[in-house]
Amino acid sequence: MLDLAAPKAAAPSQQAAPCTIALVGLMGAGKSCIGRLLAAHYHLPFVDADAEIEAAAGCSISEIFEKHGEPYFREGERRVIARLVNGPPIVLATGGGAFMNAETRALIKERAISVWLRASLDVLVRRTARRTHRPLLKGGEPREILANLIALRYPIYAEADAAVDSEDVPSDATAQRAVAAIEAVRAARGAVPTGKPGQAAASQ
Repeated sequence: MLDLAAPKAAAPSQQAAPCTIALVGLMGAGKSCIGRLLAAHYHLPFVDADAEIEAAAGCSISEIFEKHGEPYFREGERRVIARLVNGPPIVLATGGGAFMNAETRALIKERAISVWLRASLDVLVRRTARRTHRPLLKGGEPREILANLIALRYPIYAEADAAVDSEDVPSDATAQRAVAAIEAVRAARGAVPTGKPGQAAASQ
């Protein structure tokens, strides 16, 4: 996995990405915000997987959790992401638990470039404190829940093609680093990606 923790790197010239860019990370990592900026840079549609799930289900994710439970939601999430990743190129913001599914990870690896937006616990706590629609945060103390999710999910998120730190800096700066990470993955694959598997050199 390519790791761009440093806040530098000049943005490459704008160019349409040849395959889907999938953003992974916990709630509050900035996937929707950064995803929209990347979509504008690469001239691609931006799609929020959670919004697509809600549209397909006809109700909110909180309602899906309450009525059917998390396993039901995760299966629907898997199907929706498979449909999106197998379609035309987009910038896709995935839900926090989506990349935990091995089938989804394999499909994203095959068909997309994945970028982990990596945020610290303090950043996540601050960002999610202003929101009340997070089902996983309703069952206890948010900081403790987020810390447990970090311990569980970050080792899996590390399987993404690239990692970019999502900090309390202007979103344009984070997006610029994400573009640099994406271009580094493309260069490491040796050619413009075609949606097929590729290896990127790790530098952590």
